[in-house]
This record gives sequence, structure tokens and C-alpha cells, in this order.
Amino acid sequence: MGKQGLKVAFQMDPMHGINISGDSSFVLALEAQARGHKLWHYLPEDLSYNEGKVSAMAHPMTVQREIGIHYSFGTPERIDLDDMDVVWMRQDPPFDMAYITATHLLELVHPNTLVVNDPAEVRNAPEKLFVTKFRDLMPPTLITRRADDVKAFRAKYGEIIVKPLYGNGGAGVFHLREDDSNLASLLELFFGSSREPVMVQKFLPEVREGDKRIILIDGEVAGAINRVPAKGEVRSNMVVGGKAVASTLTAREEEICAKLKPELKKRGLIFVGIDVIGDWLTEINVTSPTGLQAVNRFDGVKLEADIWDAIEAKI
Repeated sequence: MGKQGLKVAFQMDPMHGINISGDSSFVLALEAQARGHKLWHYLPEDLSYNEGKVSAMAHPMTVQREIGIHYSFGTPERIDLDDMDVVWMRQDPPFDMAYITATHLLELVHPNTLVVNDPAEVRNAPEKLFVTKFRDLMPPTLITRRADDVKAFRAKYGEIIVKPLYGNGGAGVFHLREDDSNLASLLELFFGSSREPVMVQKFLPEVREGDKRIILIDGEVAGAINRVPAKGEVRSNMVVGGKAVASTLTAREEEICAKLKPELKKRGLIFVGIDVIGDWLTEINVTSPTGLQAVNRFDGVKLEADIWDAIEAKI
């Protein structure tokens, strides 16, 4: 039996815009409510630090699986995050200075208030950079702002993928063939709009068979779906038309998960979604992972319950 009556705050994007048939935060809130926990919702910009106290202007919240009336808010009130039992950091990237600032503020209340995922480790593990700690698991990769380095990398590998380091949802991901004349213009566009390097990877043709999302809960494999890109597309993200299909793990994917497990557990990363194309780990998503509802549908499971079991065991 789980712990009754926890105080749970969700720091996330606006509730009115979520897709209740796909959103992972929504089912985490539904499950918390079903367990008798009390819910609040606030936006990242409603988080404040004032003379040693971290607080948020938050709405008491109830949720239900009804399209259009999936949530209701009570009168907004200032909550002291020290008084909460759990704070979910679930706003979507971009992983920018606002995001990083939020991790610093939440770090002041964690672990007295359990922040999921651990805010210091979220800050230290941007999805596309954290993966560089596992070089033997990732495809040939370059991170740079030097155009000549990108050109040399393409000359070595032929087809490449160029993407922003801190984006999400497949935004700004480009597939360039060996003879594509747009490379210089594309890099000018990237470097003109941001001071950040880009990530360049060898193109993995296996992506046409899918980009597998594997959910790990406290380091343990909990389920997986394969996301197959739409015709004529190399991005498999659901938001750009990728289609979810049922999936099990290959021996290589089990090896990848086994290598990640001790690091994820050590860092307090309770809810993680990794992306695997062919034999290669491409991302470790720790900021606001998704995929719970898709895995639930295909596997007949209830991953949000497993996540809450893991959280309640830590409190």
C-alpha cells in the first residue's frame, strides 16, 4: 500500500494545451490523485526565491480523463515548496537559462522535498550531451561551431544529421546527403541564431525502421515502443507524424540499458526515456520524458503506477 495524502506540485507547461491521450504528466497526475495525493499546478515563471524560501503561485488541481474538461483549478495560492512532499519538474525544453535557473531554485528544496528528476542531475545531463559519457554506445558524433570540422566529418561519413544541442520534439533536425549544397547555408542559419554548437552525427539508415523509445524507472527497464517516421521523413517524434508500434528489446538494447542503469540510479534520475536507432544510443531524455501512455497501450501496463511506487519508496 502506498503512502496516503502526499502534497504533490507539478511544475509544467499550461494544462489547457496538453493532449490527454498522449501526455505523460497527465497520467502521472491522474495516478497521484487516485492514490489520494493532493495536487497543485504552476508554471515555471511562477517559481520565486524570497529570503531563503522557494515558493510558487500555484493552483490546487484535480484531473479527469475527459477531453476539454480534463482539469479544474482552485483559487491560486502561494505554496512553499519546502511544504510539498514531491515536486515534478515537467516543463518541456528548450533547455535554456530559464530552465537552468529553475534547476538551481529547485535544488534548494531537494531532497527534503523530493524533486523528480533530481534538479542538479537534470542540469548536468542535457539529453544530447549526457550521451557523450557513453561513447561506445553512441554513433559517430561531432559537437562544434566550426564549419570546416562539420565539412570534414561529412567527407568522412557521407550522409549526416545536423541538429541543435538543446532542442526537443525533432525541431531543427536536418538530414544532409554527401552532395547536399545547403550545408554552409544551414550552418550560417544555426550559428547566426544561437551561440551554441551544433550536434552532427553519422546518418543511421536504420531510422527508417524506427527510433525506439525505452522507458527506465529508477534505472530499470519498464517498457518500450518503436516510433516509425512518416514516409519521406527521418524524424520519428510523434509531434512530427511518427507512428508508435509495439516493440520488445534486442540484446544490444538490453546491453545499453544495463550500462546506463548504475549511472541513472546514482544520479537520482527516476523517470528517463532513452532513444535507440539500430544499435546506437542517440539521446537520454531526463528533462521531461514522454511515452508512458503509448507503452501502456501496447503492453497493457500502467507505468505511471510503477513510477509512483518508486517515488513513494523514497519518501
